[in-house]
Amino acid sequence: MLGFVPLTPDQIRVLAHPLRARLVERLRTRGPATATKLAHEFDTNSGATSYHLRRLEVYGLVQPAGGGRGRERRWEASARRQAAGHEGGQGARARSAENDPDTESSLDWLDRDYIRHFAEKAEQWLDAAPEWPEGWTVPAGLRDGMVLVTQAQLADLRAELDGVLARYRRVGQGNPKARRVAVYTSCQPIDLEKPPRG
Repeated sequence: MLGFVPLTPDQIRVLAHPLRARLVERLRTRGPATATKLAHEFDTNSGATSYHLRRLEVYGLVQPAGGGRGRERRWEASARRQAAGHEGGQGARARSAENDPDTESSLDWLDRDYIRHFAEKAEQWLDAAPEWPEGWTVPAGLRDGMVLVTQAQLADLRAELDGVLARYRRVGQGNPKARRVAVYTSCQPIDLEKPPRG
């Protein structure tokens, strides 16, 4: 398992904001930064960026990374991996009877924002790929496949995929030829007009 940190309903609601979601993702994937640097990267002003970072700090999503004051304070993500929904990182579409309508709406927004973000990153890769060696471009990129599984088998498949990602998480550490690679997974039924009962 990847060791996802489940999000609370309050964290889900505070994250359902375009800039906040991007700030947390940026700090998780690229490390600590100041509000000024983040404002420059996201083409916003440092005052608004500082405000959103402080809101994220209140809910435990970011924390000071040490050094600097005010807008020059360095911030970092509080966790490397987070998942909305049920424990175990099953994704935001995993719903709970305990969720209120605001949390449900926020989860839906986060799911859709995640898809938009994935599409943006995938297009950036398509633009950059021609400059990369074939040894990288052939195994990278988009793939899809179809399986025929039961509900329990789908859960096993997801756990196995998470296990593979966990095993590869740091295998290249210390190797100057290694590069960080994002791996996005999405398991979803194809025949949407026929939801199973129970």
